[in-house]
Amino acid sequence: MKCLECQNHTIMLPSVFCGMRRAAVHNLRPRTPACRLVSTCGGVPVALADAESIFALSSGHGRCGVAVVRASGPASATALRCMTGLRCNLPPPRKALLRSITDPRSKEVLDRGLVLWFPAPHSFTGEDSVEFHIHGGPAVITAVLHALGSVPGMRPAEAGEFTRRAFQAGKLGLTEVEGLGDLIHAETEAQRRQALRQMSGELGRLYRDWTHKVKRCLAHVEAFIDFSEDELIEDGVLDKVDKWVRDLQAEMERHLQDERRGERLRSGVQVVIAGATNAGKSSLLNTLCQRPAAIVSPIAGTTRDVVETALDIGGFPVLLSDTAGLRESLDLVEREGVRRARQRVEQADLTLVVVDCTHLPSDAKQIATFLQGHLSSVLPAQEQPETVFPEDRFLLVLNKTDLLPEGKRLKLDSELSSVSGLPPVCQISCNTNEGLEDFLAALHNSVKTLCGNPLSCAPTLTQARHRAHLQQCFAALAQYQRYRDIDLALAAEGVRLALVSLGRITGRVGAEEILDIIFKDFCIGK
Repeated sequence: MKCLECQNHTIMLPSVFCGMRRAAVHNLRPRTPACRLVSTCGGVPVALADAESIFALSSGHGRCGVAVVRASGPASATALRCMTGLRCNLPPPRKALLRSITDPRSKEVLDRGLVLWFPAPHSFTGEDSVEFHIHGGPAVITAVLHALGSVPGMRPAEAGEFTRRAFQAGKLGLTEVEGLGDLIHAETEAQRRQALRQMSGELGRLYRDWTHKVKRCLAHVEAFIDFSEDELIEDGVLDKVDKWVRDLQAEMERHLQDERRGERLRSGVQVVIAGATNAGKSSLLNTLCQRPAAIVSPIAGTTRDVVETALDIGGFPVLLSDTAGLRESLDLVEREGVRRARQRVEQADLTLVVVDCTHLPSDAKQIATFLQGHLSSVLPAQEQPETVFPEDRFLLVLNKTDLLPEGKRLKLDSELSSVSGLPPVCQISCNTNEGLEDFLAALHNSVKTLCGNPLSCAPTLTQARHRAHLQQCFAALAQYQRYRDIDLALAAEGVRLALVSLGRITGRVGAEEILDIIFKDFCIGK
């Protein structure tokens, strides 16, 4: 292979491509910066730019009707020509063309499918890109990927590399990238809505607006420091900055006081089933997930460990946990299970406290006192003094209503309707499914309250790192206020630190430190 520029230096290009980056090495002497590699593909000379080109399967793995293989980078046009027999003119941009897809080396036809050409900068990555829409059989996909690997300058993409190139090309901001990642992993309708809203750039625009305001504050403070002695600055400049900083802090405080709704919706609401032994906790878990996820037995203390299952409750993600029955025990294994159960209750967003209604006092007037005492035994130790149980954190589930006489059930309804100081109460039977519909409605309302409506009001925080950087920004603005009348240089440094913290959210400052963390969760081909 010869260098196109000097036509003198011999280049060796390794043929191994699986998982390895291609490297070009001069045999005679080092390349000059102007040297460009030249190779042949199907008998056509091909120039290789310095930037690497990547390819990957972008659709899901496994058998499917259609699979999409994507390539991006300067060698994409070469790959398109080599594998479709197009010698000169490329297809019209963004228009599907039906072609036979061949192996550049053997000329064997691998498949017949659609190809789409996306010239830079009008592509997802901002680079020349091509897509091969082929049949989704594993043999077809493997053959096309191997053929792409034989094209000079091409290498397999790493996880998230297409999106990373889109970010580096300015096609997506960092918050939009995170929204795209959430959209790929969304499993419920509410998660999809929240991710799509973030990917549209609404959250990024909010943070960029704050960044602009902080820049304005910093510019005015530094101008005052530099020129105030020359009396070139108008009066009241710092007073304006004081007001801007206060307004910014108020906006950020409202944004931070969202009770972690967006983060909870993104990761799932932690719902824990707790209560005494043999109250029907495992039966409730099995009823909700509609499969025998936990062992059900009349023997008390059957459940020793935490049993988890993921559910979709009205479009909201829920991680439901069944726990060991809460009681004193001499069994070391059961005691460990009770410890884990109490730990889960402390961490829970919502606790379903299950009570065997056959154990309720016969005197209806004592029922409320009994339930309040039962709730207190389930509450974390630090919350024991509470007299009012938070409605958004607890649901009281009276199970086994099918074992009560109808008259007693009606009397129980009447008694509970007049009781105050208790969380919402649901009466169900896991055996007959009686009351299950009302219970699911109450559970849905509680989960919806915990997550909020992802499409209403201002965009919410969805990432723990956003919250951490915003808290740092808020503290930095507080530094400005603290030193404003003492040392203006230190006050200005506070505003500068606030700007850096916001930049770390949007990817404008120190992005390299967090890019690997963000992109590692993307699948290969995206």
